Amino acid sequence: MQLPKPKVHGRARLFQNPFLELLTLSSPYVIWGMYIPIVAGLLYYSVAGLGLSIGAVALSFGAALLTWTLAEYLLHRFVFHWVDERPWVQRFHYLIHGVHHEYPSDPHHLFMPPLPSLFLASLFGALFYLLLGKYGFPFLAGFIVGYLLYSTTHYLMHRVKNPPTSFLKKLWRHHHLHHFRSPNRAFGVSSPFWDWVFGTMPPDERHQRS
Repeated sequence: MQLPKPKVHGRARLFQNPFLELLTLSSPYVIWGMYIPIVAGLLYYSVAGLGLSIGAVALSFGAALLTWTLAEYLLHRFVFHWVDERPWVQRFHYLIHGVHHEYPSDPHHLFMPPLPSLFLASLFGALFYLLLGKYGFPFLAGFIVGYLLYSTTHYLMHRVKNPPTSFLKKLWRHHHLHHFRSPNRAFGVSSPFWDWVFGTMPPDERHQRS
């Protein structure tokens, strides 16, 4: 199965039903406004409710930020790009990621919609609690902030054509290579580190680094 050919302009439509279509839309203001109170509540509860020290909360939070970068890579590579010829898999892929490859500049589909985002956050929260106990609360807060930073970086990559620093220009180029030249490489968005670790750097960048 081939990824959809990118369209430079245009807006995606996933459902004919206007209510279902509305549920697929999102924006940075909605997602940040939804998650910042959740993050603040998790951190406050970790200290005031669970009695964790500031140091333990900060360590859990920081570890989660680093963990997010790996989760981002693995999800993008093995879930968002899970494709085969079965029709239901093709539809699943298009809904969660193929639409973005077809309409990479559509601002309404650059952030995950609120409902599936909250559902996944709840699943990760349950997993972290099972694995880490009470430390799972500050860990979830850091994981969510990692997601927010990743999503905002990704949003800016498709909305800001000329990033202000050389580092950001290289990061922008890494992601644009994924979209327009090497769709089966360059899965890292907020960092190319895991592409380097797992051997999925685009040929253009491998040659530059050799």
